[in-house]
Amino acid sequence: MSAKRLKRQILKKKLFTKNRLVILNEETFEEIFSLKLNLMNVFVWLTTVSIVMIALTTYIIAFTPLREYIPGYASTQLKREATRNAIKSDSLQKIINENQVYLASIKKVLTGDIEHTKLSRDSIKAAEQPDDTGVDLKPTEAEMKLREQVALEDKYNVFEKAQPKVNLVLFAPVKGHITEQYSSRNRHFAVDIALAKDTPIKAVAGGTVIFADWTPTNGNVVIVRHNDGIISVYKHAASLTKDQGDIVKSGEVIALAGSTGTQSTGVHLHFELWKDGYPIDPTQFIDFE
Repeated sequence: MSAKRLKRQILKKKLFTKNRLVILNEETFEEIFSLKLNLMNVFVWLTTVSIVMIALTTYIIAFTPLREYIPGYASTQLKREATRNAIKSDSLQKIINENQVYLASIKKVLTGDIEHTKLSRDSIKAAEQPDDTGVDLKPTEAEMKLREQVALEDKYNVFEKAQPKVNLVLFAPVKGHITEQYSSRNRHFAVDIALAKDTPIKAVAGGTVIFADWTPTNGNVVIVRHNDGIISVYKHAASLTKDQGDIVKSGEVIALAGSTGTQSTGVHLHFELWKDGYPIDPTQFIDFE
């Protein structure tokens, strides 16, 4: 115990022993400044200065514009400009959407997709954009469950690369070079095959013709319904050899190749294949080349 008490006394003596800090003139040795200090005074003084510097730095970072010069902090003016630009871009997007609706309406009129009996001056006007301010866009619990269910179904639906089950043997309607492949991402749910004019187009399987007529955009079109919920579509034909309601067999000629309709850019066959109301890639079941 005496040794510990002795150590404490020595430490206390060191902390509270007064020392003098003197500044002298180097040439005349005249005393210019002197200060009495001990180790405890120095410790308290350094601690106080450190606390003041930390508090001052925190205040500058939190409450003054000087924080903008510190790396990692964004400028207040830059944030205001970003907000202003976001509002302007939203307004421009709204105008673009209105113009797209207007152009789509004009396109329908020019291509003849609108019936003349239903045509009015409102047919080429851009639809009014609904005022969605104040609308609660937060999904409900039922909507979240529906989204999960749809996401699970989309993982296996026919738009993806998974091959759907088809129980029919399908024959090639024509043989030729494919100029454009099936692409669900680009919404091209068909294959385009380049052909010579008047090349016979054959039914891929036996079935019933449910449509055989001319359309403004796709020219002469034949649609055949087959078993197992499959429908085949043949577009841009030069002429048709079957009528609606006819029964056709596999490999039977139903049309001759051509380039009819406003969307056709040359002599070819635009061939689509559908199952249970969904488009599927014909190249998964048919060899065209």
